[in-house]
Amino acid sequence: MSIPTKYHLPLLILVCLCLFFPHLGVLYENIMEARNFNTAREMLHYNNWIFTTMNGEARYEKPPLPTWLTAISGAIFGLEKIWALRLPSAIITTVMTVGLYKLAGRFLFNKNQAFNSALILATSFYILFSGRNGTWDIFAHSFMVCGIYFLYRFFAEEKSIYRNAVLSGVFIGLSFMSKGPVSHFALLLPFLIAYGFIYRFKGFKPKVLPLVVMIVVIAILSSWWAIAIYTLDTNSATAIADKEATAWANRNVRSFYYYWSFFTQSGIWTIPAFIGLLYPYLKSRVENLKAYQFTLLWTLAAVVLLSLIPEKKSRYLLPVLIPLALNTSFYIDYLIRSFAVLKDKKEIWPVYFNFGLITVIAILVPVAGFVVLGDSLNGLWFWFVLLSLSTVIIGVAILFRLKRKTIASVFYLTIAFVCAVVVFGFPLVKASYTNKDYALLAPKVEQLKKSNTPQYLYDNGSPELIWDLGQRLPLIRSDEGLQIPVESQFAVWVDEDKIDAFKSDFKAFQVDFQYKIDGNITSKKDRNYKSRRIAYLFFVKR
Repeated sequence: MSIPTKYHLPLLILVCLCLFFPHLGVLYENIMEARNFNTAREMLHYNNWIFTTMNGEARYEKPPLPTWLTAISGAIFGLEKIWALRLPSAIITTVMTVGLYKLAGRFLFNKNQAFNSALILATSFYILFSGRNGTWDIFAHSFMVCGIYFLYRFFAEEKSIYRNAVLSGVFIGLSFMSKGPVSHFALLLPFLIAYGFIYRFKGFKPKVLPLVVMIVVIAILSSWWAIAIYTLDTNSATAIADKEATAWANRNVRSFYYYWSFFTQSGIWTIPAFIGLLYPYLKSRVENLKAYQFTLLWTLAAVVLLSLIPEKKSRYLLPVLIPLALNTSFYIDYLIRSFAVLKDKKEIWPVYFNFGLITVIAILVPVAGFVVLGDSLNGLWFWFVLLSLSTVIIGVAILFRLKRKTIASVFYLTIAFVCAVVVFGFPLVKASYTNKDYALLAPKVEQLKKSNTPQYLYDNGSPELIWDLGQRLPLIRSDEGLQIPVESQFAVWVDEDKIDAFKSDFKAFQVDFQYKIDGNITSKKDRNYKSRRIAYLFFVKR
């Protein structure tokens, strides 16, 4: 089964529309999103487009480009709509998927394999997760994929050298404006290492001047914001830079081997991704050995470089999934070409196990969903029935195609399965929204404001709580220390974890507890339940 090239881009965009855009507002924002959304809101409310803030305090930890895009989306569709704030992430992840397809088509010389590699990328677990969340990593790596596409053309082609140099410089600079040098270290540098080893930068001498132009473009785009904040807000910028440097060296420190299970982050492609890394096995089975060596070295170089950084988190593996998708496509391409005639059981059984497991999961979705969700499905039966029907049909189809050894059909049905889970399954997340004490905080803040009651936030410790407030409130405890309000009577919002510290600071005052607002939509048994979302209101009198 071969899909005509003319359908590749429309189908890729259709898949991305299914994966990244539906039900963006179902999940409530996590701590990283809350920081970013707060900053975007204050851009619109206070014009802090350059000197970014969160509840009035400088927030220079990340460059502002993704926040700008989020703020613009919020201005168009409404800041109260979480889906609108996540929309730029969905769009940029679609751009990355198309960019990888275009890049793969340049060195694979196989449009179908390039198409498949982009599908693998889009359906990889952490790409899917990041593309539906308002976090900034996906912007940095998406812009970098586009930058690498033009950089590859700059290295490999003799025409349009200056155009490719400038466009590469622009996108690499935009990557820096999204999250600093993260993608440069984790994606660009491994690409350069792999390209240098495999393709050797041949015929590079005439390209020195265009390369200088590229570097200048990158330098200008990457540095202007940092220069602005260091020049005009030196103390804040320096303090934040020192804090970030300390975090990279001392926070979440893991062993060198922490990332060695990186292929599991591809989710549904874990087994094919692992087999694709087995060079002795696959080197004689691929059609383009040099391209396979390139993607393999790119992947492994990224893992090794990330392993050198003391601070490690699973989400930092996001850039590795990009070359890994390319690398995995070689194994999928081999199966599409050869599985029907394979005789060796050692080659056959991993395929049956991988796609057989997907088949079982797909067919059992209705039973498992009903057992787990039960009475919580009230009001969600429409989506549950659609999910059940679609996954069972896809599961049965995979089973028949697997029996006939038509792996291309099995592969595309697997893509359809992931799309069905997102389109029909995501609304079922609402079944976990069972906290009977859940209440919105913003209306209470607005109510106090209308009654002319001075109100403050104790500190900036909880980004989620700040977001739930709906507006900026003056701080009592900030980077500048403790600042006692001048009013004789005032209200203070305190998150649950800071109550003891708050009472200690105001032990000489009359402190009266009023009520608490639980901003958790899930129950206390849920792992997503956070004490940071519980706000306590106190009235303080001198």
